[in-house]
Amino acid sequence: MTGRALIVGVLWTAPVAIVSRGASQAIPRTAVLVGAGDIASCSSTGKEATAALLDRIPGLVITIGDNAYPDGSPADFTRCYDPSWGRHKARTRPTPGDHDYDTPGASGYFDYFGAAAGDRGKGYYSYELGEWHIVALNSVIANGPTSEQLRWLRADLAASRKRCILAYFHHPRFFSTTSTAPGGGVNDYERAFWDVLYQAGATIVLNGDDRFVAPGLMEASGEATAASEKVHQTQASNRSRGHNLATSAAGHVTPVVRLDQSTAVVPLDV
Repeated sequence: MTGRALIVGVLWTAPVAIVSRGASQAIPRTAVLVGAGDIASCSSTGKEATAALLDRIPGLVITIGDNAYPDGSPADFTRCYDPSWGRHKARTRPTPGDHDYDTPGASGYFDYFGAAAGDRGKGYYSYELGEWHIVALNSVIANGPTSEQLRWLRADLAASRKRCILAYFHHPRFFSTTSTAPGGGVNDYERAFWDVLYQAGATIVLNGDDRFVAPGLMEASGEATAASEKVHQTQASNRSRGHNLATSAAGHVTPVVRLDQSTAVVPLDV
């Protein structure tokens, strides 16, 4: 069974003073971030359903990897992604997944998104949204403690003056699994990402890929219970095998609003 899950994040920013008839009132501004991972397959109609939701939701659109199945080729983007999510391309801030790299160098991905995908061959970048610093990372290429990407991430976070940090990348650090193999549910390949983001005080991490989420594993991983109390990890996969859950602070499960048998929305209140 395949599923479609769309994350909608409403990010609170600085208050705005409103003056009316001699009285002033401060109300919060909001910034909207909406997106999903594992998005477009020509063999599924889920991409049209979630794109129809995007039609009614303002703000920036993010993609969390595996944008066009099966191989992220130029033809996959033209035939499978562009007719649906492509109409929001101008406001999209993408990240790649492993299926995008089934085409060498993710050339189909970088050709399609152009400058919005960051430097070609890197695919990681950052931007500001209201009072939030947003970091888009590439979990497919080298991202260990001594990698160029980690050096960039440390410098980028150190330079930011925003109080709130959100990061998104394709492969999750923690996930539920039916596997009994050692390490199942904990992805050490993304540990360096997680450690640097935690040290910088990141608030939210968004992932796709594994279609399962593990609320308890953040506490059971041994890297500090404080991380699970501080960082929200949410997964949004358009190919979720019916397991549509999202973790929030301290591993609590965010309820999913199901639209039909194969489409769901994950509200993200921060």
